[in-house]
This record gives sequence, structure tokens and C-alpha cells, in this order.
Amino acid sequence: MSFMPITIDGSIGEGGGQILRMAIAFSAILGKSVRVLNIRRNRPNPGLGVQHLKSIEALAGMVNARVEGLHPGSMEVVFTPGEIKQGEYRVNIGTAGSITLALQCILPVAAFAPGPIMVDISGGTDVSWSPTYDYFKHITLLALEKFGFHAEASLISRGYYPAGGGRVRVYTRPAVLRGVEMMTLNDGPVKGVSSSSRLPPHVAERQARSAKEYLEELGYEVNDIGLDIRHDLSTGSSITLFKGTMGGSALGERGKPAEKVGREAASSLAEELSSGASVDSHLADQLIIYMALASGNSTISTGKITGHTASSIMIAEQMTGKKFKIKKDGVYIIQS
Repeated sequence: MSFMPITIDGSIGEGGGQILRMAIAFSAILGKSVRVLNIRRNRPNPGLGVQHLKSIEALAGMVNARVEGLHPGSMEVVFTPGEIKQGEYRVNIGTAGSITLALQCILPVAAFAPGPIMVDISGGTDVSWSPTYDYFKHITLLALEKFGFHAEASLISRGYYPAGGGRVRVYTRPAVLRGVEMMTLNDGPVKGVSSSSRLPPHVAERQARSAKEYLEELGYEVNDIGLDIRHDLSTGSSITLFKGTMGGSALGERGKPAEKVGREAASSLAEELSSGASVDSHLADQLIIYMALASGNSTISTGKITGHTASSIMIAEQMTGKKFKIKKDGVYIIQS
């Protein structure tokens, strides 16, 4: 156990919550104390937001950590972990704080637990600036299987902005992470889920229909897109489309035609698929922590290197000493 904290500058790279989540997750797994400074310094509301605080609280409970600076608006946190514990954990992020972003730091730790873990987590399932629940279930978890990490997710309720009220359960088993090679995308049709809550059924139907038409015009084979029509606490809609480890999604908004929502998701997926890569640009940053911790080397290809991906690589190298290489050969190839 290392008690001399590794210092991470939270304002480097894209300077957002991703740096904090990655640093704390690595700390919990490696048993190394970490100090994160300048948390979200360049953001409109700098410091710890409620959803960041809740994510750290959840990890602290999983590893009996001692945490300093854990309060809203805090610009510095020191996280000193203990041993990872198996068991059941409940996390309430509050309102529409992103469930999937919280899971990005919880799941890697769960992979290294001594036994099964269940996380029951409440907040937002389909909210801006984060993967949708369907992206997490059908794309993220598919990719993690390739590393040898099996997790199952079940949706209790959907949570849209601003009311939230979403709830998800995730079950994991311990894993021995292995290196992966993800350089080609599997053949097969595009699939998807079009969802709505407290809206007429035709909203989800129109989202699905317009997305299918858009992609078929481009020559893609599309399976019937599943509908998830609910009457949960919050009002909203979303659509997520996927083909292997490539995805695209869009959220409904008041006054925004359902057809436009469907086309946005389809256009996003089509842009990723046109790159010829194996992993979409949003998944790439999520996989860096697994590439850093897996035994052996990993290679993935992606259409672009986002700020999140670049920041994740910086943190992974600083925390683990494992070196990453990026080269451009039509697509971007990331190697660890």
C-alpha cells in the first residue's frame, strides 16, 4: 500500500471529471494513494460536482478508503484506499446525474474485487454528455467481455433530465483482464433501442423509423429497432444504435421532432462506421483503463482521438507506468 500520494493535475488535457474518475479508480485498484488538484478548474462550475462526489463516495465504500476534500466545489481530493471488498452497494447520484459515468469508475474496480459485486445505482440513464444506458449495455459491456470481464446490467427505470429517477442494477464477477486486439468490426446488421417515458408511443416509433430509413439509404442493413415505451418518473426520449463496438445516440428535447432525433443518432453512427475503425471515439476513452491494467498488450483502432482519450492515456501512464503508442494509418491505432 502506498501512502505517499501520486499527484494528478485535474486541469490537464480536457480538464473534466474524466481525469478525476480515472485517477480515483486507478488508486482503488492499485492501492496507491492519489491527490487530484485543480479539479475541473477551467469549467464554468469548477470543483467537485454532486455526481463526482457520489462516484468517489461509492468507490470509497468499496475499498474502505480515507478521503480528504470530499465536498461540493472542492478543488482538491486526497484518496487513500484500503482493500477492495465484494458485496452489494447502493449509490444515489441524485436527480439526473449520469449513472453511466459513475459506472465508468466503479466497474474497473469491481473487476479486481475478490468476489461478486452488485451495484444498485440511481440517477440519470439517458442524459447529455454521457453514454446512454443502452450504449452501456450493448456496446461498453460487449467490449469488456473481450478483456475477459463479464458484467450484466438490468434497467429498473429510465431517468431523463431534469427529473432523473432512473435506476440500474449491475452484477459483476472478478476477472483476470487480458490484452485485446480490436482492429476490425464484426459483420452484421445495425441494431438499436428507441425509448420514451411519459410520451405518446408514436414518439419512440418515429425515432426508430427515421433512423432506420436514414441508415438504409446509406446502404446499411438494419434490424428492427427495439422499442422501450415506459411511464417512469421522468419525461423524455432517446435512441441508441449500435453495430458491434460502434454506436451512435441522440436525446429527445421539447419541440424537437422525433424524426430529427432518429436522424441524429443514425448520422452519428454512420460517421463512426465510415472511419473503418473497430471502436467508436467515445468507447476508446473508456477502454484505456482496461488496456493499462490487462496482462499483455492491447491494440484498438478508432476514427479520432478525443480529449477524453488523450487525458485517459496521460493518467494511465502516470498511474501504472505502462506506455501507450498512437499511430495514424487511415484510422488511429492505440497500442499499450
